Amino acid sequence: MVIKEKNNMDNYIFKLSPLVSRKTVRFNNRYGIELAADLYTPKDMDNASQYSALVIGPPYSGVKEQGPGIYAQEMAKRGYVALAFDPSFNGFSGGTPRHASSPDIFVEDFSAGVDYLGTRHFVDRNRIGAIGICGSGSFALSATAVDMRIKAVATASMVDISGAAQQGTKEERQARLTKLAEQRYVDFENDQPALGNRGAALADETDDPVFREFGDFYFTSRGFHPNSITQFTATSDIAFMNFTLLDKINEISPRPIMLVAGENAFSKFFSDNAYAAAAEPKELVLVPNANHIDLYDDITKIPFDKLQVFFDDAM
Repeated sequence: MVIKEKNNMDNYIFKLSPLVSRKTVRFNNRYGIELAADLYTPKDMDNASQYSALVIGPPYSGVKEQGPGIYAQEMAKRGYVALAFDPSFNGFSGGTPRHASSPDIFVEDFSAGVDYLGTRHFVDRNRIGAIGICGSGSFALSATAVDMRIKAVATASMVDISGAAQQGTKEERQARLTKLAEQRYVDFENDQPALGNRGAALADETDDPVFREFGDFYFTSRGFHPNSITQFTATSDIAFMNFTLLDKINEISPRPIMLVAGENAFSKFFSDNAYAAAAEPKELVLVPNANHIDLYDDITKIPFDKLQVFFDDAM
């Protein structure tokens, strides 16, 4: 695979706005895993005041230098303190084995972000919200269902990772689980877990339109980052086949939910299903002429004005 890299030593896929300050921070989740994050604040922030804050998670297999940083920067320009983080085991965050994935720990990472934000003197801990992009949308919703400190939650191009893992018939799921159970023996004997298949491919390597859409982001100058390999350890899927993320979505109410999806996104049905299962207040925003990946980085399509109004009203 030939990856087309951009000439950008820090590998952020966007330029830092002169209206925003960015600071790299580190903090632990409740499992003791050190998380790496970027804290975005308005350049003219008054340190004697307290601000509303947002914790922002990346697409599944993404990192903070990609979409989360774009969202955090845009919301900081609108007066928010925003924290974009790398999930445990991934990016510059700690945890081994590398590129592992866990529904429980990825949900916990959002709450750890709230821990950090709520202990900053310039953050009003009663005005903290969450944004999850793609897979992080399901983690953010799951975290909000049980973490009452999160006062409002929004998702963009949400994918229910557990729901996706559990698709198919009982026989199909058991066949996958049988294969993954055998992989555990291999991983144990090798003392190193094998990675699963890539979640993206370049246009000349696949005929799958979804893989090509992801490949056009992750493996070109548009979104490439060396820490974002679009792979997780293969046996990570077992946990997502065993635990559900959105079974308590209706318990988020009366705190509000906003689900943003591209009109043409392959993943739109995940937002439709979440909207149907959630209790009021809730809002489904469909972005015209947008696909799944457009809501990662296209600031001409991501409805930041709507997001600002949503969080302003909620918090």
